[in-house]
Amino acid sequence: MRVLVIGSGGREHSLVWRLRQCEQVDRVYAVPGNPGMAMDASCIPGATSSAAEIVALAETVAADLTIVGPEAPLVAGLADEFLARNLPIIGPDSYGAQLEGSKIFAKQFMAEHRIPTAEFTVVETAAELERNVAKFGFPVALKADGLAAGKGVVLAKTQAEAIETGRKMLAGDLVGAAGRRMVIERCLQGEEVSFIVLSDGERYFTFAPTQDHKAVFDNDEGPNTGGMGAYCADGILPDSLRGTVLQTIVEPTLAALRESGHPFRGFLYFGLMLTSEGPQVLEFNVRLGDPETQALMVRLSGDFAGLLESAARGQLDPSLVGWKPGSSACIVLTSEGYPGAYPKGRPIDGLRAAEQGPVKVFHAGTLLQEGRIVTSGGRVLGVTATGATLQEALSNAYTAVDKIHFEGMHFRRDIGQKGLKRQLK
Repeated sequence: MRVLVIGSGGREHSLVWRLRQCEQVDRVYAVPGNPGMAMDASCIPGATSSAAEIVALAETVAADLTIVGPEAPLVAGLADEFLARNLPIIGPDSYGAQLEGSKIFAKQFMAEHRIPTAEFTVVETAAELERNVAKFGFPVALKADGLAAGKGVVLAKTQAEAIETGRKMLAGDLVGAAGRRMVIERCLQGEEVSFIVLSDGERYFTFAPTQDHKAVFDNDEGPNTGGMGAYCADGILPDSLRGTVLQTIVEPTLAALRESGHPFRGFLYFGLMLTSEGPQVLEFNVRLGDPETQALMVRLSGDFAGLLESAARGQLDPSLVGWKPGSSACIVLTSEGYPGAYPKGRPIDGLRAAEQGPVKVFHAGTLLQEGRIVTSGGRVLGVTATGATLQEALSNAYTAVDKIHFEGMHFRRDIGQKGLKRQLK
């Protein structure tokens, strides 16, 4: 079996690494890939500027399955091109991809189909912003409509901050064109959970719940990022709520998409808030989360490639995979300045020393330069470890982090603390 993976981040590295453990997979191609992925895949630089080029590449390498890591190609209609040529792909068509591609579409979709989510209003001008900004009290969530690499959500604590931030967003000064339309949303209180399913359009497989850490600094302070770390452990989503999530959120969403004539085939990520009134949807992603995927892949057992192939065929077989006991954690190492401007080209030391025992270092923003691995992105590495308990997984991950160094390296030191506190209750 030949598999083509689209992307170059930590999520894609973990997918490539996990696929190479499947017996029937004899070749993995990654486009464009990264130096870490090159250990397990044939990396093909470039060739991702258009859907036509990716389709041509899949046909050239005779890929039996293509997996799309990032959201942008899906929003641009990549899966539509594959489906038109009857080429197997994991990823929704452009209609379904709007769930992530447009916050406005997603909120209106949820309102129409009575999927629990926060109250909201849509604004497109500064005047509309000022009229509606205090509608839901403070703090309030301001969300850019379009794709913003995980940085399009701002929680404003005061009316003055909301107006200032909202004006900048609408003017294109914060996240470019993605923010020229925006959602003002009631700020939900509770605990966040990442809940991901794989659907073949009819059936679905549920991944183990995980918890992400978006803010750049400890104690959830500072601006939002693409994700500073994640962990996977029992108890993140209580059994008493799991059925509620499936019945009131997952199944109605998939059913509505089927009824629209666009059955969802691929990974669907539900960013949830567990509120006192029950689980509510914060956001959809139409692909696997990053860094949640890293924490999931080290715990997943069985025939992952077979699971994906069955979903692409429309005959999902969840019995092909299972979960290893214990917990996992991923600590993201970033360049200084991230999520703002950051330097590149700084040499990374200690990678080999860090990968000992139950530790795997997934590359996210790295480059091979004159024989050395150097930084090339905001999120640079995802140091991922397993353990019999969450405390052990975190200890293994942070011990490995201490062996890695590059100038300006930043990471959060409180990944998983909410999970540890939960276990003490």
